[in-house]
Amino acid sequence: MNEADMTLTFDPHQIAETLYHGQFCPMFIDGKDVPALSGEVLNVIDPASGRALATVPRGGAEDVDAAVAAARRAFEGEWSTFTPYDRQEVLLRIADVMERDWEKLCVSDTADMGLPLARTLGNKRRVIGMLRFYAGQAVALHGDVIENSVSQSMFSFTTREPVGVVGAIIPWNAPTAASIWKIAPALATGCTVVLKPSEDAPLTPLLIARLMQEAGVPDGVVNVVTGTGREAGARLAEHPDVNKVVFTGSTATGKTIARAGVENLKRITLELGGKSPLIICKDADIDKAVPVAAMAVYAHSGQICIAGSRLFVAREIQDEFIEKLAAFARGLKIGHGLDDGTDLGPLINAVQAEKVEGYIAAGKAEGARLVTGGARPEGESYAGGNFLEPVIFADVTDDMTIAREEIFGPVISVLPFDTMEEVIARANATPYGLAAGIFTRDLSTAHR
Repeated sequence: MNEADMTLTFDPHQIAETLYHGQFCPMFIDGKDVPALSGEVLNVIDPASGRALATVPRGGAEDVDAAVAAARRAFEGEWSTFTPYDRQEVLLRIADVMERDWEKLCVSDTADMGLPLARTLGNKRRVIGMLRFYAGQAVALHGDVIENSVSQSMFSFTTREPVGVVGAIIPWNAPTAASIWKIAPALATGCTVVLKPSEDAPLTPLLIARLMQEAGVPDGVVNVVTGTGREAGARLAEHPDVNKVVFTGSTATGKTIARAGVENLKRITLELGGKSPLIICKDADIDKAVPVAAMAVYAHSGQICIAGSRLFVAREIQDEFIEKLAAFARGLKIGHGLDDGTDLGPLINAVQAEKVEGYIAAGKAEGARLVTGGARPEGESYAGGNFLEPVIFADVTDDMTIAREEIFGPVISVLPFDTMEEVIARANATPYGLAAGIFTRDLSTAHR
């Protein structure tokens, strides 16, 4: 979907009000809506207004145990009888019902975590495409016949079998995409899932679980436990009857999850933080590169793991580039993600906003030059929200905190460079990975 050409045919605020009007949204375990066994709840806050959207159960260890038990029963029961073709059909039906309710899911995502609606709506091809891709994989996975070096009379072959119960822990910055990214491949291979969404954005995953039930996923195959990371998430990571844990989130939490899995040697897949470099060569088309460089960070107010927050600019064009980048940043519209034309939504919560402000203060203290941004926008429409003006720092050096640590906020650090050999070494001098980008008109430079 081209965001510039998108015209809404529905009222997103009205849909949000219908979906969440302060009501209680139960967990989903074994095909049923359930509260936490403790009876405790968590408030889910709209980051753009500070108002409560809904409440969800504060699931704990005993709720995770119940969900894992349901997933194990389903794995060994009805779900084990589904052939690859059957699993493919289920995933295709999930794609159909999610496509049918796409606008509702996107409004839920935006209300829950603040990403502008144009961008959540624009994820349709990726998310529905993932479902249909994994549906294809359900019938494409197979083993091999292996030529045997021991004896010609021996027949050797491999088969692929589902791992078992998968514990999936996702962050708050992309609930729909992250849910499907974790659940769909598990279903394609015949596994069952216990999903623990972030306590900051648990509402859309609960909607998705119910849509999956509508699409024919048997009870217990997909379970969603809401709660905090320290309680529900920690129990899921260490649970002895969980065969694999998949996690997207911070590096620090990823290390904790990896340690928790050592006890029973469960399989673990981690997708962690980033401090991605974006290199602007001296021959780059500046007018084309500026909006890409800006939105590589500002697209979700910097709250994406692949944000190109280290912006390396050739010294010859640095001044012009910074001037145009600052003008672009100042022209972005800050507001509620459900409002028409919003470019930058809020940060997820007050704690994150204060953390980013701490990084801005550190940048100033360490000698970086604040070109623009960093203040809280004023006005009635911003009251209660976690908004920050987009930030650009110049005169940044590689050893500064803002150049080394993942900020997860709308902060760009501009670092000048002189040669390609130099910038390649500096771009790679980080413990993070995930992404990188380059702007040049020279294909040999890009390939290198």
